[in-house]
Amino acid sequence: MPSSVAVRVDLTDGERAQLEAWARRRTTAQALAQRSRIVLAAAEGLKNTEIAERLGVGRPMVTKWRNRFAQDRLDGLVDEPRPGRPRTITDEQVEEVVIKTLETTPKDATHWSTRSLAKEVGLTQNAILRIWHAYGLQPHRAETFKLSRDPLFVEKVHDIVGLYLNPPERAVVLCVDEKSQIQALDRTQPILPLLPGVPERRSHDYKRAGTSSLYAALDLTTGKVLGALHRRHRAIEFKKFLQAIDREVPAHLDVHLVLDNSSTHKTPAIKRWLAANPRFLLHFTPTSSSWLNLVERWFAELTTKLLRRGAHRSVQALNSDIRAWIEAWNDNPKPFVWTKPADEILDSIARYCNRINPSRH
Repeated sequence: MPSSVAVRVDLTDGERAQLEAWARRRTTAQALAQRSRIVLAAAEGLKNTEIAERLGVGRPMVTKWRNRFAQDRLDGLVDEPRPGRPRTITDEQVEEVVIKTLETTPKDATHWSTRSLAKEVGLTQNAILRIWHAYGLQPHRAETFKLSRDPLFVEKVHDIVGLYLNPPERAVVLCVDEKSQIQALDRTQPILPLLPGVPERRSHDYKRAGTSSLYAALDLTTGKVLGALHRRHRAIEFKKFLQAIDREVPAHLDVHLVLDNSSTHKTPAIKRWLAANPRFLLHFTPTSSSWLNLVERWFAELTTKLLRRGAHRSVQALNSDIRAWIEAWNDNPKPFVWTKPADEILDSIARYCNRINPSRH
């Protein structure tokens, strides 16, 4: 029967140096880096449960690699070779591919392709592709991000997520935002219809017929949406939308609004209106954190299912289609359910920041 007491881990200077190098270098496989961190934490005298909590992994994983290291030392952390055809690519060649992918760029491009890197290192395209797949490398992909610098970021995340997970009694929670400058676009030539084996086709150029701005309030509980269309998106239009919400929500209920930090939400006229209507309580998302507002998810539905491939010859036609789409949505609303607690969100952000900036350890 295996012992329930965690095996003691003592490191030589050489072993510690190698483990720290594996855990720190960007070119190290993430699995090996994680195993190295487990062993280093074990050498500090931490229990398996404490290590699992620190690194965000399961306790069985900690136990496995702690015992593997105690039995086989550094060799125990490296994946064992699998049966089959002998390898034709050396570890040095694999490391060269990974290092070049992560730390260099070709002279004539912003990132490597399988063809260009294969020519550079003398391997086949398929070999490059297999190595990239094994290490989770996708140099052709790029995503945008922006970390919030809001000094009250943590407090605001707790406030809004708490509102989502535990809505107050005798109140409605509405996620509010405006989708401004929606363009009424019409293609310069008729759209060619979908046919078997042939996708719908449209001309690349278009004619602009004006813009419209949509204010929307998504009911957290029911999923229904109150929308209002305006030519512009100023504080005066926002005030009209607040008045529309006031008329729509029964007078005995408080109204909690989740919204962003737009200047139109904080003008003196808006503040005076809110002071005269104390049942309205505002919860502002952190700066650069629109992902916290669930109405953004609804805007994505509207864009995907109507706006992106729609054709409108006038603003009136655009507004008519948007109103009809909202009406159809409200006939069968689908609430977006928030499930992740605030602490999990903040821990996930912290882990990612630590991963991309290991020098802080």
